[in-house]
Amino acid sequence: MTRGIDHVIRNATLGSAATLITGALAAGLLLAPSASAAPARKDNGPAEAVGAQIAAARAARAGIDWKDCPADWGFEKPIQCGWVKVPLDYAKPFGKTIDIAVDRAVSTGTKEERQGALVYNPGGPGGSGMRFPRRVTTKSPLWVNTSKAYDFVGFDPRGVGHSAPISCIDPQEFVKAPKADPVPSNEADKLAQRKLAAEYADGCKERSGEMLPHMTTTNTARDLDVIRAALGEKKLNYLGVSYGTYLGGVYATLFPGHVRRMIVDSVVNPDTDNIWYQANLEQDVAFQTRWNDWQDWVAKYDSTFHLGDTRAKVEAKYQQLRAQAKANPLGGVVGPAELIGFFQGAPYYDSSWVPVAQAFSAWAAGDEKPLIDAIAPDMSDTKGNAASENSNAVYTAVECADAKWPTSWAKWDRDNTALHQKYPFLTWSNAWMNLPCATWKSKQSTPIEVGAKNIAPVLIVQSERDAATPYQGGVELHRRLAGSRLITEQNAGSHGVTSLVNPCINTRVESYLLTGKVDAADVKCGPHATPVPPAPAAAKSLAQAPASELAKREELPAVR
Repeated sequence: MTRGIDHVIRNATLGSAATLITGALAAGLLLAPSASAAPARKDNGPAEAVGAQIAAARAARAGIDWKDCPADWGFEKPIQCGWVKVPLDYAKPFGKTIDIAVDRAVSTGTKEERQGALVYNPGGPGGSGMRFPRRVTTKSPLWVNTSKAYDFVGFDPRGVGHSAPISCIDPQEFVKAPKADPVPSNEADKLAQRKLAAEYADGCKERSGEMLPHMTTTNTARDLDVIRAALGEKKLNYLGVSYGTYLGGVYATLFPGHVRRMIVDSVVNPDTDNIWYQANLEQDVAFQTRWNDWQDWVAKYDSTFHLGDTRAKVEAKYQQLRAQAKANPLGGVVGPAELIGFFQGAPYYDSSWVPVAQAFSAWAAGDEKPLIDAIAPDMSDTKGNAASENSNAVYTAVECADAKWPTSWAKWDRDNTALHQKYPFLTWSNAWMNLPCATWKSKQSTPIEVGAKNIAPVLIVQSERDAATPYQGGVELHRRLAGSRLITEQNAGSHGVTSLVNPCINTRVESYLLTGKVDAADVKCGPHATPVPPAPAAAKSLAQAPASELAKREELPAVR
């Protein structure tokens, strides 16, 4: 994913093969189910339910001691920060606790206009919502009216950032490049990646073993309810994007009577059979579709980018780049794995279409520097590297803890080999990223059956061609939440729709938050504006900008 926590683009492989493979692992140990793989367990029993009630009551009494944020957190005044204490294990509410970091920007309207707090989660899992209050301090145009009614509240979910952060590998080793090509050429390549994944799973256990059994979405949903109570809110107002939609769906299932307003944007399919192995396979198909969309757009502007006037020609140029980087990594650090991490931004977000194409175009014209500057790790950025490693660790821990994963390598190999034939853009890098779950050494839960009947109307927003969270996810959650409304952005596929300018959507989101009203029926909206390459002078200026400015947005959420 970037190498900053806000710009989340998936790692193509895990860590460095040279540093992670510390000993020879027999092939047989990875071919068969691990003897130490933990059995699935329920994470939603009566003990946890009582524990959540106890923790919420305790938080309501304690409140939040709001203060200026620590200087090194990077949040300007008047944003305030604080802590909410939650049980590590909700079945043991009087046992060990962890502190959840929260921040807020208070509502800008009058006392009469104020409606409470709006809590945000950007996805991941592993993303921090702590930048959300900056939509108020920076006067983000789409949120000016909403910020009059609500305090904007962000938080670091358990394991993330300042909230008892977990780790699976030394961050400096994690960001080292180049990594192995995620597309295997032979069985030896596959075995090397399998060893890498097993070592990563072991590292998670060694470095964060106490936290791992409790890194579930159900526990984070309980944390969210404790935050609600600590804020002094009887009911929750919530905006969740990407994985944050699954968190919202689980919250609505566990606490249907606590929902006041809920918007879920770019929706994870909550079907228990989809969490999480199948979800990642379906991503591979959707990413290929959106990759094709981007290539078609690049071809349309061949007079600007000079990468080919058909999709096939653009793909051929990408394969040429990939082959060159495999033979001789750009700048000594940018190989195929690093390229997939960068180019993946285009299928994720339309805001990345232009800068990704510009860097690609510069390479085709003989200038490697824009690609290298945008992709190469900054080994001096130890804070950013730690955040990146932490984000990946939480992603892995949550997905591995939420559900039982296949332990048979034969199944992984069969499924991903077949998918790669038709959908090669992401399939193998996605497989390697999730493979640690096959040898996970901590407890794995049974996914909760998401659904609620007696609940306030939930607003669901989904684009038709979303790569990270395919459209069916919005349809499925809509079916499971009684009274919900689905807004479909047609002929579009950018991830995180509510952050884009589309009046058909923006006005309904704002109206819902301010009045609670939804349309009498589901709504179909046209697409937001397609990106247009800048004029030559502007393009030259952007090409000279620091790599950190490429595809920069306030948040770039993702289920990775």
